[in-house]
Amino acid sequence: MIEDKNQARTSISELGEFKLIKHLTQNFKIQQKSTVIGIGDDAAVLDLKDKKALVTTDLLIEGVHFDLSYMPLKHLGYKAVMVNLSDVYAMNGTATQITVSIAVSNRFPLEAVEELYEGIHLACSSYNIDLVGGDTTSSVTGLVISITAIGDINQEDIVCRNGAKPNDLLVVSGDLGAAYLGLQVLEREKKVFEVNPNSQPDLSIYSYLVERQLKPEARKDIVKLLKDLKVKPTSMIDISDGLSSEILHICTESKVGCDLYEEKIPLDPQVISTCEEFELNSTTIALSGGEDYELLFTVAQEDFPKIKANPHLTVIGHMTDASMGANLVTRAGQKIGLTAQGWNSLKN
Repeated sequence: MIEDKNQARTSISELGEFKLIKHLTQNFKIQQKSTVIGIGDDAAVLDLKDKKALVTTDLLIEGVHFDLSYMPLKHLGYKAVMVNLSDVYAMNGTATQITVSIAVSNRFPLEAVEELYEGIHLACSSYNIDLVGGDTTSSVTGLVISITAIGDINQEDIVCRNGAKPNDLLVVSGDLGAAYLGLQVLEREKKVFEVNPNSQPDLSIYSYLVERQLKPEARKDIVKLLKDLKVKPTSMIDISDGLSSEILHICTESKVGCDLYEEKIPLDPQVISTCEEFELNSTTIALSGGEDYELLFTVAQEDFPKIKANPHLTVIGHMTDASMGANLVTRAGQKIGLTAQGWNSLKN
């Protein structure tokens, strides 16, 4: 909940837009050599020298993308940055700067917005990112956050969704399904709280799941790992909408098919036990859950020896000719066509 009657509440209107921006960003220090001028002028100035620029943006809307009854504002600020950085890393690039624009209703005091920016500041500090601009305005409905992430990359390092070839290996970082289950746990506890406001939920047994939902990490480390291993993916995408949706994006853009092996999908023990508790199929959750922000990519067969023993990477299938289609190969050996059943903000 964003309101605490024991805390002081400062109306944002007391500061005005420019003083508000200065107040919220006073602790952000320049970290990137490419940032010539950051916040404080009409526009930021970046010097990318001989590199290519990467630009990506995401919009997060209260009631559509997040619920403040269980999403702390500091976590929301952090997560909003991660969502954008993940797209830069999915291009095999280095994230360097962000801009942050917010629209807030008058139910948010200055202290609440400060909390949001604490999370943004933590993300910038942890990932060596500069905040170089943005905007603030009022909203009649709640909180809206729009973040644009900027990165750089050498031309020869760019990895798109359209480079996969038949027989390439399909690889994923980390494990899948935890973020979606974390959301289910939080939604369940919200309903309990609505019935009994005095209830104190014990989320300790779901700690990993809840953290994956409230404070995900963008996989900057995987980009570095692949460079260290001298492996350049043939295609790559981040998993925001669910594994099956992202595989289908690669298949469509690369004009290939795929065989994904159910038994190879990496699942955390908490995911397996919580699926049993909620009577959910763990494969379905991994395929359609979304918000894992892991990296899904393809590599040539000859790169398999470089990645096979790495605990951060799992080979989950291989690409096929487009005529074969995109399929899940079940533990029983049956082939089932993959369908995109992940998150769709325009529908859900």
